[in-house]
This record gives sequence, structure tokens and C-alpha cells, in this order.
Amino acid sequence: MFYKTNEILQFVKENDVKFIRLAFCDLTGRQRNISIMPGELERAFEKGVAFDASAVTGFENAPGGDLFLVPEASTLSILPWRPSHGRVARFMCSIKDFSGRIFSGDCRALLASAENKARELGYTVKTGAECEFYLFKLDEQGEPTSIPYDQAGYMDVAPLDRGENVRREICLTLEDMGIQPESSHHEKGPGQNEIDFKFSDALITADRLITVKWVVSTTAARNGLYASFEPLPLKNAPGSGLHLNLSLFTGGKNIFKTAPDEHCPEAESFMAGILENIGDITAFLNAAPSSYERLRALSGPDYIGWGRSRRDRLIRIPAASGENARLELRSPDSLCNPYLALAMSIFAGLDGIKRGARPKALPESLLPLSPADAAGRARRSSLVKENMPELLLNNYLAHMPGMNTEG
Repeated sequence: MFYKTNEILQFVKENDVKFIRLAFCDLTGRQRNISIMPGELERAFEKGVAFDASAVTGFENAPGGDLFLVPEASTLSILPWRPSHGRVARFMCSIKDFSGRIFSGDCRALLASAENKARELGYTVKTGAECEFYLFKLDEQGEPTSIPYDQAGYMDVAPLDRGENVRREICLTLEDMGIQPESSHHEKGPGQNEIDFKFSDALITADRLITVKWVVSTTAARNGLYASFEPLPLKNAPGSGLHLNLSLFTGGKNIFKTAPDEHCPEAESFMAGILENIGDITAFLNAAPSSYERLRALSGPDYIGWGRSRRDRLIRIPAASGENARLELRSPDSLCNPYLALAMSIFAGLDGIKRGARPKALPESLLPLSPADAAGRARRSSLVKENMPELLLNNYLAHMPGMNTEG
């Protein structure tokens, strides 16, 4: 892990790094980047590298027209699939305006503020993710089809599971980039796969999820396949989610780590805060019209509730003990912007702690049924208004399909 500019410059020189990608995420969750040469890296750390904000989704009304990418030193990774001679490195970046201040539309900065708010209350948030995706065949022109790569089922093995080697390549590539997968397997749907990841700080988890989608898509393409993160790519097959695991630590101890049938009051309040605010933050967990089709399908939770090891509930308390104790939020999918999804989940949970909320018997209240419904609830939400800059909120809702109507 590198933190000092001079250490990074030395690493670049000694490891034959010839191209450096400065990456960031637009409001839709799409990774963008610009490549610079090694000689420009020191200037990038000091002043940032300018880009045309008007050409990036959600940044069009940035003050001054240009924004600046400033690399985060600790996010350095080498791209293992690029040539070993003239290597390519990548940094995730903060986004600043012409005055040097953090741009209020920077979704990564919003997640950092959620982590800071947790620290002010005495907590560190640890997060993990379970990422599901489908592998589809390509046609003769190299375009994606809706034909699954295999017809295997849950946890099948080769030869039924044809994605086994693809997942292996994905996991090894991620390890080379400093990301530790915990497990991988074939999921219930034909051609459906899942990769789970170890817990880390929330900002690191979001950075990793951006990388994971990139590596999965790149690896699939190298194998003549198409990776789909659509929430419901096949109408008669299970949908794909992005289950988010959250736990709270204080004094180095996981407060979800209690007796088998107990939680400490703060852990219960954190869960209650997410349950009570879920309607207001769904727009940031479920970003596409197909997200709401998944929530109504058999594979997605469509009402607000929680249960121990209940996979039909919005929040599941897995049968895990010790440091792995956590809650699992099951409604998000991989079309979300992970920075916004994690930030708003954390803000919702912290709101529950501040109010001393308790999980209670809730009516079988439906989640928002459409993007427009979710957007309307976000606009009216005091939680969202309190924690999300107005520019970021307005730009996000203006660009997400089905959300750009007043409600």
C-alpha cells in the first residue's frame, strides 16, 4: 500500500509503468478514465488533471465547466491483463473544482462523508458484497445474445458449470489487483454466477465493486462471452442482485457479534434505520426500470421486513458468528452506483442509531414499485436532503431512466 507521492513515483519508475489511468465513476455508476504518462503523475497529485465535465453524465452543470481528477494514492493497482513491458497502472480519483474544493457531485466524496459521520458517532462501518451476473454467448458478429453460456443450476460443477474457468480467471485477476474474493459459485439461473468478497471499509468496497464489474466484463470478453449485470436479464429465470453486507465496529469490536439470538441495541437501531428509511433510499439502490421488475420477481425482496436466514426478506441476518456477524441488505442490484448505494444505506442506519429506533413488526409494505415512485420518495425525503448535496441529487434523478419526472 502506497501513501506518499515520492514512494509512488519510485514504484512507477522501478516497475516499468508507462501508462497511468486516472479513473472515476459518473453518477450512473459507470467507470470513466483518462490516461496520462508517468511524467505527468506528480502534477496530477499536486494540481489534478482537467477534464471536460460537460461531457460526463451528471457533471454537466459543474461550476467553471472543467473538473480535475486527483489520484488517491492508496488505490494504486497494476492491470494484470495488460502487457508486462510498459505496464499500466490505475488510480481511483477524487474530483475537485477549479478552486481546489471537492466537487459536490462527486459520489465517492459522499461515501467518504458517510464514513466520517459514522466515525463521529464512534463507529467504523465494514461492508462486503455478493455480486451476481449472467454469462451469455455472442453471435457471429460478436454481439451479445440472450443465450446463456450453460444450463447449470445452483452450485453445479463442470461439465454442467461451463463458467467455472471464467470465474477462476476473474478471481485470480482480482487477487493480482489486491482484491480478495471470498468464494465463487454457479447460481440458480442458467449461466448465472456469483462472486463474494471479504469485508473492508465502505469506500474500499465501492472502489472494488467498480473494479469487479470491469474485470468480469473484460474477462468474459476475452473468453468470447458477454457478462450481464442486468437485474432481470431473462424473464423466466432468477434475477441478479448485489447483496450488501454491513456491520459496525466500535473499539475494534463488531457490535453485531453477540449471542446467537441477540443483537446489541445499537446494531438493532442501525438495522431499524435502514428498514424505516428504505423507501426513501431505494432510488440509489435500484437504478433501472428492470431493477423494479426483479424486486417483484421471485428472486427479489419486494416488501420491507427482516428475518434470520430468511432470503425473502429485505434484510437477512445470516447464520454467521464472530467477526462475520452482519446484516445483509438484499434489494440492491449491480446497476446501482455503489458509492451512492453504500452511502445512503449507512446514512439510513446511522439515523436509526441517533433516534434509538428498534426493529418492529412492519406491515407488508411494498417497496417503491417503479423508478418514478422511488424518485418521488427520494425528493421528499428529509434523510436524503440532510445528507446528499442538492446538485448531486438533482443531477442523479435527472439522468436515471424513469426518474426524471417530478413526483
